[in-house]
Amino acid sequence: MAVSDYLFTFAGQYYNGLDMKQYRDLFIDFDDTLYDTHGNAQIALNEIFEFFRLYRYFERPQVFFDDYWLTNIDLWTKYSKGEITRDYLIVERFRHPLSQGNGLNPTVEFCLEVGDKFLDYCSNKPGVVEGAHELMDYLRGKGYRMHMCSNGFHEVQYKKLAACGLRDYFDTVVLSEDAGVNKPALAYFDYAFRVTNACKDATIMIGDNFSTDIMGAKNAGLDTIFFNRYPGYPAPEPATFVVTSLKEVMTIL
Repeated sequence: MAVSDYLFTFAGQYYNGLDMKQYRDLFIDFDDTLYDTHGNAQIALNEIFEFFRLYRYFERPQVFFDDYWLTNIDLWTKYSKGEITRDYLIVERFRHPLSQGNGLNPTVEFCLEVGDKFLDYCSNKPGVVEGAHELMDYLRGKGYRMHMCSNGFHEVQYKKLAACGLRDYFDTVVLSEDAGVNKPALAYFDYAFRVTNACKDATIMIGDNFSTDIMGAKNAGLDTIFFNRYPGYPAPEPATFVVTSLKEVMTIL
């Protein structure tokens, strides 16, 4: 089917494909947009639970897992806003869930040990979001320049890219640690434009996190594709496009 046969949701209205803006550069989020960070991390959490024999302290492993996810989401939100440091995040994301164990009072050293093992397990997992490889093959075939835009840690992201086989698709990897500031800060996107030589009017951002990916890109003057993986939670305001699967991105670009 030709692109002109599709109707797209564009800023809340419908437009025929022939009227669509032409893009040359794609800023693409990595974690939970292409790479199944949540799924891979859950496997890694089970692995560290066994490795450190945490069952000695938790009658129910789910107590540890649930507290980890709640703590992790809160810390990454604060980290993206520049409210906490990388080092604080690395310790606290395990200190709090470990503290839920009976008789377990985790030291900073133990939290770091657990965190290192967790990242080692995580970064070697190959799991991707459904349709990730197919989408990237399609976009490469269309001739787009693709740039990974992530707040993830430098040493971890490159391992993940190698593990899941997505590294070669990207012309540029733009990490917040290199930019010196996190998405959604305008300075992050200014840095991304500099290192990619992308033109704002011909660039679109694709991501699953409305706050960091979509609002950050919108504030930087970019069009956006919000990958709403959990459509029961609608975006607070319109993105340029909204999709619920990676396959739908192919009907836009």
